[in-house]
This record gives sequence, C-alpha cells and structure tokens, in this order.
Amino acid sequence: MKTTRVALASALVLLLAGCISLGGKAPENLLGLTPTASVAAGTTISGDIAQAIQVNEPEAPARLAVTRVPVQIDDTRIAYLKDAVWADRPTRLFRKLLGETIRAKTGRLVIDYDDPALTPKNQLRGTLIDFGYDARTSSVVVTFDAVRDVNGTQVMTRRFSATVPGVAPEAAPVGTALNQAANEVAGQVADWIG
Repeated sequence: MKTTRVALASALVLLLAGCISLGGKAPENLLGLTPTASVAAGTTISGDIAQAIQVNEPEAPARLAVTRVPVQIDDTRIAYLKDAVWADRPTRLFRKLLGETIRAKTGRLVIDYDDPALTPKNQLRGTLIDFGYDARTSSVVVTFDAVRDVNGTQVMTRRFSATVPGVAPEAAPVGTALNQAANEVAGQVADWIG
C-alpha cells in the first residue's frame, strides 16, 4: 500500500513537472560587454589603498534596471527590443567594463567589486542615463553621468556619451553597437580619471 502511494505521488510530480514552467523560454543568446582595452594575463597591479579607485555600480532609471534593451520610440514611449537580453543587469556589466578599461588605460589599482574591507577614498560612481536603442534616429546611445570623489575631499561630475548611428533594430547589431558605445564612454572616463 505504501509503495503504491509513493509511486502515485511520484507519477503526479512528473505529470505536474510537464505542465509547469518556472521560467520562460530561454533566449537563443545573451548580450554582454567586452572591453576593447584590457590588462594582459599575468599583469600585476599593486599599490597603496589611498591611490586605488573604487568603481561602484552605477544607478539607473527603472527602464535600465532590467536585462532587456530599451527602445525609445518617441519622447514618451519606451518598448523593449525583441530577442535582446543581457547576461546581467546593464549597470553591473558597465561597472566591470569601466573597471577593466580604467585599469588597462591608467595602470591604477581598481576595485570594481564590493568589498567592505577595501574602501578607497577615491570613488567613481554615477548614473547610467541611456543604454539602449533610439528608434527615432536608428542609433544606439550610451550616456553616463559620472561622479568622482577624490580623496574624500573633492567631488567632480561630468557627463560622458557616445552614439553609434545607422543601427538596424535587431538584437545582434544593437548588441554590437552598444558594446562599441559603452567602450567609447569607458575610454572617455578612463582619460578623465587619468
């Protein structure tokens, strides 16, 4: 009797498993960011924590706080690009890209992850304003409002932006163009950091 109940319960679980979907259909591929400037394997960068720079995850409006690519249709309407899904939130991907680009272009010690034990006084934070496709101009736009705390005593802000025009509204070309624009913005930020 007990064996029959266990077998029946197992059969019901298997039947339910075929009816329930805990996630949607997996995307064919995911978008990511690849730095065009990177540190070679085996490179050691060390230094005093006072000279290091902490790159914090940027803030972002709600339309960018998801793994979808926003499309600005007009001044007030936003949609999401079909089949374009990020591997992680754009703010996290951009943070890693910024960190690697600053490290490669400046040779500075960069902390681009959260570690409460390491809190340099030099901080880079900000807001990722645009990171998507503009249907009105068939272009990709990346805009980052940077805030730099220098030694805990001086604060500087600057807006960085890059646009890649003539992009088809499809996942692959938009992903490639966003990678290009994000690398351009990261390079501008690295030059500013110095």
